[in-house]
Amino acid sequence: MAPRVLISDDLSETAVQIFRDRGIEVDFQPKLGKDKEKLLELIGQYDGLAIRSATKVTEKVIAAATNLKVIGRAGIGVDNVDIPAATAKGIIVMNTPFGNSITTAEHAIAMMFATARQLPAADASTQAGKWEKSRFMGVEVTAKTLGIIGCGNIGSIVAQRAIGLSMKVIAFDPFLSDERAREMGVEKVDLDTLFRRADFITLHTPLTDKTRNVIDAAAIAKMKDGVRIVNCARGGLIDEQALRAALDSGKVAGAAVDVFTEEPATSNVLFGAPNIVCTPHLGASTTEAQENVALQVAEQMSEYLINGAVQNALNMPSITAEEAPRLTPLVKLAEQLGSFAGQLTDTDVKAVRIEYEGAVANMNTRALTAAALAGFLQPQLQTVNMVSAPAYAKERGIKIEETRREQRGAYESYMRLTVVTEEQERAVAGTVFSDGKPRIIQIKGINLEAELGPRMLYVTNQDKPGFVGRFASLLGDSGVNIATFSLGRDAPGGSAIALVEVDGDVPASLVSNIGTLPGVQQVKPLVF
Repeated sequence: MAPRVLISDDLSETAVQIFRDRGIEVDFQPKLGKDKEKLLELIGQYDGLAIRSATKVTEKVIAAATNLKVIGRAGIGVDNVDIPAATAKGIIVMNTPFGNSITTAEHAIAMMFATARQLPAADASTQAGKWEKSRFMGVEVTAKTLGIIGCGNIGSIVAQRAIGLSMKVIAFDPFLSDERAREMGVEKVDLDTLFRRADFITLHTPLTDKTRNVIDAAAIAKMKDGVRIVNCARGGLIDEQALRAALDSGKVAGAAVDVFTEEPATSNVLFGAPNIVCTPHLGASTTEAQENVALQVAEQMSEYLINGAVQNALNMPSITAEEAPRLTPLVKLAEQLGSFAGQLTDTDVKAVRIEYEGAVANMNTRALTAAALAGFLQPQLQTVNMVSAPAYAKERGIKIEETRREQRGAYESYMRLTVVTEEQERAVAGTVFSDGKPRIIQIKGINLEAELGPRMLYVTNQDKPGFVGRFASLLGDSGVNIATFSLGRDAPGGSAIALVEVDGDVPASLVSNIGTLPGVQQVKPLVF
């Protein structure tokens, strides 16, 4: 029986034809995604679901999807899919991460011109029968400084276009290496320097806890008077109230916004502000981009439904059926080592070294390296996956080094990941025991054994009597329960590490209080 795919959003006809050409039965209902009850009623009939942004694949929808095997999102964002629920039910979630990059970059450039020359307001005024030449005095972009926040796939295209416009380009991106910056012709700077020097600022970064409100009132205060800001990336990167106040005061001379904190944005604090250009999330809205992502998602879903091949999956590694039993626990270990290192890395990354020793050295280390990179980049780039992680790392000029060797120590399989930054090298190592569960066995050369839980506390301190008691008391007094407690040190009275699994979230005030304990050098909450 042929697989059945439902297309519940307005995808290109190209996608429909690709499915049919591959022998897959297609039900093209582009309005169905907006009818939640009808979608719930019908979803159980299909093996695959192809969507864009209108269809909300909630936990309720996934629960009703009794036969669903794969969800394909034509585009990069998967905010409308409950990925944990899909994963729990064994449904693969795919996206098309690079299909609309040029289109989004071009929209950012267009929006920059629109705010530089006040084009929408000038058009409305002229068509209203006015002739207000003096009112719409603009500025040139030639020789101006463009600050790019996030210089990955889309940001690098914007940089290329801006250099072609004779702009000076500076960029902030924690994962952008000096070498890659030189190749692109951009100057790598820290965020405060970008705010201070840029005439125009454009954002091209995912929305994460670290990037939320990256432009707020404090950031705007550091900027030049008369700066112009463009956001075609994600709503929530800019504090909209702060931007409105800065537009009203004239501190910000203009802004162009394609994305909003709440969408659809039928009302917003920015609407009606002086020299504001607003568009309804048009970054990926060109004929070419829609054709590209439609073609890609249809081909990826077809390959999986017919041949079992997995591409651009956000919740499943690219591993063959033969490799899966042995490799899957090692993939989890690689992801955890990467995530551990990524959550502790805040400075510019030059290289990531991964060492494989013992039995693992003879396995599919390419998949393991991709898993480690995905875990490492996840804290900064939440949409990254095993397929896209190597490309993201390459874009940012991060050198990836792999070493394989025969077993030397006591462990049958041993994996160590080292992050090289401008300031230091930090290594974390692990293995998989006979129970199939990954373990951390060494951090910064200090031996310990720890199984990573959903929420952890990582503390480095001087090895002094009384620390453990004071630390545990702080947690207890704050109502935070300890699940597991792992300790290690390099020598009596030397450097020590505590890796503690806790139940529930750790309040920021508690993290601050732990940091004030005598001898504590670093404290960091980690999430896995």
